[in-house]
Amino acid sequence: MTNETADLDQLEHAAIAIIREAYATLRPLAMLWSMGKDSTALLWLVRKALYGEVPFPLVQLDTELELDEVYAFRDRLAREWALDLRVELCPPEAEMDPTLPPATRAAARKTEGLKNYLQRENAQGIIVGIRRDEQATRAKERIFSPRSVGGTWDVRAQPPELWGYYATDVPHGAHVRVHPLLHWTELDVWRYTQRETIPYVDLYLARGGMRYRSLGERNITVPIRSDAASLDEIIAELAATREPERAGRVMDNESEDSFERLRAAGYM
Repeated sequence: MTNETADLDQLEHAAIAIIREAYATLRPLAMLWSMGKDSTALLWLVRKALYGEVPFPLVQLDTELELDEVYAFRDRLAREWALDLRVELCPPEAEMDPTLPPATRAAARKTEGLKNYLQRENAQGIIVGIRRDEQATRAKERIFSPRSVGGTWDVRAQPPELWGYYATDVPHGAHVRVHPLLHWTELDVWRYTQRETIPYVDLYLARGGMRYRSLGERNITVPIRSDAASLDEIIAELAATREPERAGRVMDNESEDSFERLRAAGYM
């Protein structure tokens, strides 16, 4: 067994244990699915953890601005894997905080869409496919992250996670975000996707010298320069690059605290 295989096995075992803990302790439970590489790898892990089933709703926060290939991928996988897909339409941008920069205001629609879902369904747990290495603010997260009744996140009030003990008790109306991929890296996700032959949106592969490294809506995401046209080439590229994963996310470049303000308000 190679070190790479052992590392992926260890990450997989830990993620499956987290998913089973969430399923055993948090009801109602749901999972967010953006159709990107991370949440699709997480969906694969959920099916492994729960014996081929996804026994809770899979929620897509829809701004109706995803790329066409992303919607086609969603519909194909939902049909082939018999998923309980719930499409939650997000409120319009005109209702967002006007003091936010433009792209950040557009992204905030998903925060409000999630709040609407939580209030209507009274979900106690939401499984989300974020990773610590994506962005500095996400590096401060917990695996089981309590959120207030309003869905906000107070980074200074997070409970410690010692000896595998997670906080799952929340007040009525509040919820817990569950992050099984928190310790994974972007490279881990692609190596695991390749090993398990997990489906993915082909926009990640380079066409004409450009590809999407991070998939978001068409109004706030742009492709990056790349010649990586296969999974082998993506993995080789990531092993060598020093460019940040979210270089194509417009809101990350609007102001220093854009993403931090979004996350404090309840963004993923």
